[in-house]
Amino acid sequence: MAARRHVTNKLRGAYRRASKQDKGRILDEVMTTTGMGRSTARRMLTGPPLPDPAGQVDRRALRARRYSDQARALLERVWALMGMPCGKYLVVMLDLWLPLLEAAGDLDQPYATPAALAELKTMSPATVDRYLAPARAAMQVKGMSTTRPSPLLRNSIAVRKAGDELDGSPGMVEADTVAHCGPTLCGEFARTLTMTDMATGWTECASVRNNASVWIQGAVEALTGQFPFPVTGFDSDNGSEFINHDLAAWLQDRDVAFTCLLAAF
Repeated sequence: MAARRHVTNKLRGAYRRASKQDKGRILDEVMTTTGMGRSTARRMLTGPPLPDPAGQVDRRALRARRYSDQARALLERVWALMGMPCGKYLVVMLDLWLPLLEAAGDLDQPYATPAALAELKTMSPATVDRYLAPARAAMQVKGMSTTRPSPLLRNSIAVRKAGDELDGSPGMVEADTVAHCGPTLCGEFARTLTMTDMATGWTECASVRNNASVWIQGAVEALTGQFPFPVTGFDSDNGSEFINHDLAAWLQDRDVAFTCLLAAF
């Protein structure tokens, strides 16, 4: 297609000015060069000039790329070594960091050429952020939740709305667990149970092996004894580590009110 466009655009003016005999010769030349049929060659020679696809994408004119692939690869490496700063910080830190990285041998890469280093120093903050957008998105840690709603005890646990006011007295604690699993839930990993008094902000934490009720109940029992005042209420989400008969019975035996947020159900 590129050869057809090049040949027809080049011969269009000559074809229109040529005599009938010369037009036949030009058509024969176009057919031999491009492999087009005679009627197609005539239509392309007499029609409007064909646009260059390389210069037009979605009706926007394309500009030549200012920075080479080597400079963009070097930018990603320097950005990672610098702690992944934003473009505004990176450009003002380059003069300080580049000599140190070169001295440490961190830039001994095929793409770290003198030309690529010179290009890197001329990039604007906006250009840096635009080129680093794919790398930044790929390295972003996706959040995940280990809370699995439990269908148990929904009719026997008091429901608390987020806007409900408390009496302000110490003793009403809010509990939640955090999984130290990184970006994946595969394998075994520790969790932290956090209990915070909603009136004073007093917080106690304990490490648990997993969300089994035996570990959660043991941690709740241990943390309850560490508060400097009696725990009178226990509020949690609807995770199965909290909404189970063992923990509910343990709290009931100690006259601790068990509540759950309305949004959790």
